Amino acid sequence: QVHLVESGGGSAQAGGSLRLSCSASLNTHIRYMAWFRQAPGKEREGVAAIRAVRGHTLYSESVKGRFTISQDKEDNVVFLQMDSLKPEDTAMYFCAARETPGFVLDPLRIGVYAFWGQGTQITVSS
Repeated sequence: QVHLVESGGGSAQAGGSLRLSCSASLNTHIRYMAWFRQAPGKEREGVAAIRAVRGHTLYSESVKGRFTISQDKEDNVVFLQMDSLKPEDTAMYFCAARETPGFVLDPLRIGVYAFWGQGTQITVSS
């Protein structure tokens, strides 16, 4: 069982930056971690993922070039640096983790992940 806790949510103006953190419980065998977001009335979408072993990353087109996912493997923490924020980035952001071994072709799919955080709100004003 992996326990995830997000932090760093809040408000920013368009063009600003925010940084999210996701702390995972220790003594786990996480293979992938990702950030998802869900705006009111919309489906949850994957925005960034990282493969724990090699650090390979993947981004959705909507955030590519503006968001950066990174990890601190020693402390089991994943970060999402969000720059050049836009009002359409406003959403609840969720951290997710996968322990099942094996390569994942599309780590931005919801079904890849068994463990989820409680979410943290990001609001970007114009």
